[in-house]
Amino acid sequence: MASFPDFVNENEIGKAKFVGELLAPVAPFDQKSGRETWTVAFAPDGSYFAWSQGHRIVRLLPWSKCLADLSVRKDERSTGVGRLSRQNSIGTVTPLSSEPREHTIDCGDVVWGLAFGSSVPEKQSRCVNIEWHRFKFGQDQLLLATGLNNGRIKIWDVYTGKLLLNLMDHTDIVRDLTFAPDGSLVLVSASRDKTLRVWDLKDDGNMVKVLRGHQNWVYDSAFSPDSSVLCSVGAGKAVVAELCV
Repeated sequence: MASFPDFVNENEIGKAKFVGELLAPVAPFDQKSGRETWTVAFAPDGSYFAWSQGHRIVRLLPWSKCLADLSVRKDERSTGVGRLSRQNSIGTVTPLSSEPREHTIDCGDVVWGLAFGSSVPEKQSRCVNIEWHRFKFGQDQLLLATGLNNGRIKIWDVYTGKLLLNLMDHTDIVRDLTFAPDGSLVLVSASRDKTLRVWDLKDDGNMVKVLRGHQNWVYDSAFSPDSSVLCSVGAGKAVVAELCV
């Protein structure tokens, strides 16, 4: 029989309510995708929410504005379920320049993985020659990594919606992405090509190493809180742990 840990209040879990949903518009370039949503992610500081709208589109939404626009209404069955009425809002958002802006990103292929990465300015990079560096040292960065069906990883500037990097070493679907939580902008990608790859985005996306501990597809990975250990799982029956220091 399953049980909850002592610190979990089962009564509070029972009170949890579904408060809203985001609806993807029909993609004019692909009527076969069915508008499936494969992945979602929050920025570490809660400023943005990202979700894939089926096929190749990702929406970047300022989370505070998303909550402010929440329109809760009873549906036809009077279930009390609310919806976020944003499916037709593309091109209608005109925020002030000082506010977080909403972006619609066309990644060019089916999006399987999303991850936000935020930098710590004083965190040193592996990069030796910073004269050719595309990021500004000493300033905060907020990036969105997207893992695609064709094995590519595209890195976007969250504030502008512009493409910064295109990482192309995987040979199959990129199923999962995760940033080290120490603000180093070290990114790990998990793929169906049975590998995990470690990228240093502060070094213009240089691939630091390839991890080959899996014999089958790799589905998911996670860093320890101090960024020293990476654990991953896949189609096999084991958890693979790697030291990252």
